[in-house]
Amino acid sequence: MSAIRSEQTEAKDDDSNLAAVSEVEAGIRDFVRNDIAYLRRPVPGMVNNSSETTTGTEAPLEATTEATVNSVNSLIQRVAGTSLGEIEKLVSELESLRDLLHAEGQRVQREISGYAQLSQAAMKSTRLIADNVAQWKRTADGLRHD
Repeated sequence: MSAIRSEQTEAKDDDSNLAAVSEVEAGIRDFVRNDIAYLRRPVPGMVNNSSETTTGTEAPLEATTEATVNSVNSLIQRVAGTSLGEIEKLVSELESLRDLLHAEGQRVQREISGYAQLSQAAMKSTRLIADNVAQWKRTADGLRHD
């Protein structure tokens, strides 16, 4: 029953992860269409083969470029922040799982050691009982023959 629940939980997590990825991709597409598309269009007053301009549009272009760079950086930080948070969460879960497995391994070793001691004690008891029964049988056989 718990296996079914964990599969359902994993399916929900996968769906939410896919939704988050789709949302980020849509955000990137919108950003590229709206904020970076102007870089593909020729800027009026710019000479194609040189870095000189024919008009004084450098300041607005730099401001727009800086805004675009800031927008890209912001988007990358949001995406990376979410990814880093998920990675840190996963590392934390893996560390706790490692600790749990280590503790369970030690517990199993103690159990096996206890069973081995119990088995040895049972073998000694069985051997003692068998020896006593054999001795009683010899004594009984000796009394019959006398």
